[in-house]
Amino acid sequence: MFGISGEHLLILGIVLLIFGPRRLPELGNTLGKAIRNFKDAISGVEEAKFRKLPDEAQKTEAQPGSAANQATPETRT
Repeated sequence: MFGISGEHLLILGIVLLIFGPRRLPELGNTLGKAIRNFKDAISGVEEAKFRKLPDEAQKTEAQPGSAANQATPETRT
């Protein structure tokens, strides 16, 4: 029946007994908002990480004494 097993119905019954039918929609709404905020925070961190990588690479290449701009002993002749 719609992929709901007896274990799921048992858990739903226990949750209904603990919180009651009036608070269950409020609890679901709060849980949904918390999950959405968590996903937004994770995606924000990933976007910030990808935005910083090119900027830091440009700073490293632009510095005159950086390892990227120094010639290796093999190339000096």
